[in-house]
Amino acid sequence: MNDEFATLKNIKDATFSEEQSTSDDVKGRYEPRRYPQVIKYMGSKAAILGFIGSELAKVHADGRPFVDLFAGACAISGGFGHVSKVISNDIQEYSAVISSIYLKRAEKIGNFDIIALASKIAGANLALIPKGTQYTPNTTLDEFNKVERANRDLLNRDFSHSHHLFTRVYSGTWWSAEQCVWIDAIREVLDDLLAKGKIEKSDFDFGLTCLMHSMAYTSQGTGHFAQYRDAKNIKGMADINKYRNASLPSIFKRKFDLLLEWNLQNVIDLEHEMVSMDYRDCLASIPPSVVYADPPYAFVHYSRFYHAMETIVKYDYPEIQHVGNKIVKGRYRVGRHQSPFCIKTKVKQAFIDLFDGVKKSDSDLLLSYSNTGMINIDELMQLAEATFGETYDVWFDHMSHTHMTMGRREDRSRTVRESLIMARKK
Repeated sequence: MNDEFATLKNIKDATFSEEQSTSDDVKGRYEPRRYPQVIKYMGSKAAILGFIGSELAKVHADGRPFVDLFAGACAISGGFGHVSKVISNDIQEYSAVISSIYLKRAEKIGNFDIIALASKIAGANLALIPKGTQYTPNTTLDEFNKVERANRDLLNRDFSHSHHLFTRVYSGTWWSAEQCVWIDAIREVLDDLLAKGKIEKSDFDFGLTCLMHSMAYTSQGTGHFAQYRDAKNIKGMADINKYRNASLPSIFKRKFDLLLEWNLQNVIDLEHEMVSMDYRDCLASIPPSVVYADPPYAFVHYSRFYHAMETIVKYDYPEIQHVGNKIVKGRYRVGRHQSPFCIKTKVKQAFIDLFDGVKKSDSDLLLSYSNTGMINIDELMQLAEATFGETYDVWFDHMSHTHMTMGRREDRSRTVRESLIMARKK
């Protein structure tokens, strides 16, 4: 998929159920707009927005907002933020930041050269980094791993300047020390501009999103942050070193310019909201709406894969998880969110709570789930019918599509059967 814009071309190759009219027939307001994606994200629904739009047209009523209950990388805000008010929710705070670029105009940040401002800070802080941490394009495996260890040793170093979180905690993991210095410097510039009233919250979130993008595309990992890779051989070293030598400020600047142009030309103020709540609390707070729910399908928690994005947004110098007396390789935040949808003993009740929350808010529902999920689709339909009762019509449609696993091996993607369970109040 093209990095800059979500494309819907592969929707034409999807296999639909007999009841489903193809997404090629979606016209007018429910046809998703093209929008710039910003991070690599597992299970993104960008490729099936046409399918979602065709089903959305069957349940949406004028005046009702769309509630994206598990927004993730915000494909719903990106694709349908021009159609109706969107309430974008995810318990992970980075999601609310990303959704802002699709829902709120960044009017002031274009007045500032963020990289020029950050370069002064980065230059001063790079001078504090000890020798032996610099990567070179041509190196032996032993020399490269020596530099890697020198970068990681910054975890044991004290820094006196205000913004040093990534330099200390993440150097030599997914990013080099130099890249981490830039991450901290850009965050410091954004904090300063916001604190002085020179930019608004929407501008701040815009800048943070560009920073998350530059982090994603300089990371030596596969697109998530579960564990960074070790250089075990020449081939692996060469691939890692390519990312170590990538220019984070250049990637930031390129995305900044492209994204700002799109934002100012396409974002419409429809009183959108971005919130970071547990899904049950969100459902308890909404007016009658159309709820789109895309909960996790598997036993792995998204907070494990995207904790670094949560940390750059919170910038709270979190306690890092240890096993025994050793810091875990993933550098995970202590207390990260554990979703009940990822726990076999809790997933059934989690769906009952979801259905019940939709019903109590007098809302309609579109629920995405796949044949690879934690619970069988037939059982899920039975739960929905039992919870919604006779006051709702409940049905489902399905399609096949390619799900990106974000791996570098044979299982980089897999074909899954994507179902949409609909519940519409009679």
